[in-house]
Amino acid sequence: MIRNVLLKTSGLGLNYGKFAALSKVNLEVRERTIHSVIGPNGAGKTTLFHCLTGSRNPTTGSVEFAGQDITRLPNHKRIGIGMSRSFQITSLFQNLSVHENLRLAAQGRNMVKAMKFWGAVESLAETIEIADQILERLDLAANADVLAGELSHGQQRILEVGMALAAKPKMLLLDEPTSGMGIEDIPIMTNLIHELGKELTILLIEHNMGIVMSISDIVTVMYQGQVLVEGTPAEVKEDERVRIAYLGEVV
Repeated sequence: MIRNVLLKTSGLGLNYGKFAALSKVNLEVRERTIHSVIGPNGAGKTTLFHCLTGSRNPTTGSVEFAGQDITRLPNHKRIGIGMSRSFQITSLFQNLSVHENLRLAAQGRNMVKAMKFWGAVESLAETIEIADQILERLDLAANADVLAGELSHGQQRILEVGMALAAKPKMLLLDEPTSGMGIEDIPIMTNLIHELGKELTILLIEHNMGIVMSISDIVTVMYQGQVLVEGTPAEVKEDERVRIAYLGEVV
């Protein structure tokens, strides 16, 4: 079944002076698919995410989401239309509980609610309910009152995905979600991403090729700021250009 395109870039480029961090990137991500972006260090993967989420304004080209041009849309407004991102480096409120991290993330969906620091607890019933639901889904209910900083690294990474989910996104952008995880936590995260991909669209940067090849519907390979190859995991794995880009590494 051919799914509708949710995210599209056309000729996307980002220059830092004379250096082109991105150049003529054309990308289409379809609804309810897991679309992975891979490439060697410096290929432009995270720079691409910055342009998609509004952290950087591209020098050239455009970004469309659900048919809307969002090229110049501010970061926080992209959350409001259904884009949510987790970062390569864990970014939690370390001194707040797991539940409070999730509740604040849910509250941040609405900028008016996000600024209501002194509102009655009853007025936050919806955000509390969202936090409770995500706790159960991520199997973190037993840690609801634990400070985020006291969780294992793997649990912190899972919590960060939960915070991104609290925004109820149409698309979840994950930047190396298994980075720094122990061997025992990686299968948990992999299964979580696989299950989430059945309900929403996931754009994934991941260095673990075993994960990429096992759960992705489409893989885009970047090299020196450009799209080198795109296709199914099997097609990408057999492409000679990919092997050359990885200096002989078997992907």
